[in-house]
Amino acid sequence: MRLSSLADYAVVMMTASARHCGVSGRLNATLVAGETGIPLPTVQKLVSRLSAAGLIESTRGTGGGFRLSRPPATITLADIVEAIEGPIAMTACVDAGKHDCAIEAECQVKPHWNAVNGAVRGALAGVSLAQLSSGATHGHA
Repeated sequence: MRLSSLADYAVVMMTASARHCGVSGRLNATLVAGETGIPLPTVQKLVSRLSAAGLIESTRGTGGGFRLSRPPATITLADIVEAIEGPIAMTACVDAGKHDCAIEAECQVKPHWNAVNGAVRGALAGVSLAQLSSGATHGHA
């Protein structure tokens, strides 16, 4: 599984936002673009998507900008990825929508994909934005 570049940038942007959250309160897209190297139009697009997902609060106009909508310890990697990519699913066959699969009718694995997806989502949900922004590693020795 590989994240899209947009989801990757969202994680980088949210991590930068978490580092600033206790220092300056609000951030603006220009500052984040300069600090992270993410192109400004991409930062603006991410602000829109992350705001729609309820992960950041943004204010337009003079003195505007954005900030995290809740503490970094309560925002997970799964939250950020799903805000950009949609629900975490390793295969399309678990989606209710239309998909093309030549073996779906005979597939013996399909009933197990929800458990696999749950395990992947659980792993991503186990990493908080606070951990990412502090540089702490997550895992076992």
